Amino acid sequence: MASPQTLSEADRRLVALWAADCAERVLPLFEAEGSDDDRARDGIDRARAFGRGELETAGEIRRRFVAGRAANSANTPAAVAAARASGQASGVAHMGAHALGAAAYAAKAAALSATDQDVARREEVAWQLGHLTADVRACLRRLPLLGEDSSGPLGAGLLATGVLATTIREIQAEL
Repeated sequence: MASPQTLSEADRRLVALWAADCAERVLPLFEAEGSDDDRARDGIDRARAFGRGELETAGEIRRRFVAGRAANSANTPAAVAAARASGQASGVAHMGAHALGAAAYAAKAAALSATDQDVARREEVAWQLGHLTADVRACLRRLPLLGEDSSGPLGAGLLATGVLATTIREIQAEL
């Protein structure tokens, strides 16, 4: 039986577009470091292409870790978080719950790049919530709440701690 964090392929395609939008907002934090590493941008582009139905699920599942590995070439915490947002967006082809990971890492990246981190994080979450379509909102509502299911990214891993967990809980409360 599939994890409730997976969502149907049609739902994953919908949430992939939102996840890509969330990750792209903070991509300049990664790219500002001047690296030639294009894995984060490529991950966002692939998430969008998957969302539009241009890429097959199996191929994207095989490539889902590539974008996130760009975090290893980042020098600042904000750039690392931005690369991880991209990695989470590219992982949506595998599990829809990664969309919430993309949003959480994007909010973390925005916070880490700001003087007032809490305000920046909340503003990013407000933007994310404001850009949810009714269909994407419905898809995300089908996901289990953070910590209620251990069979995916919303289980006991990295997304369940610190500012990432706070952000995901805030988003889920607003759905």
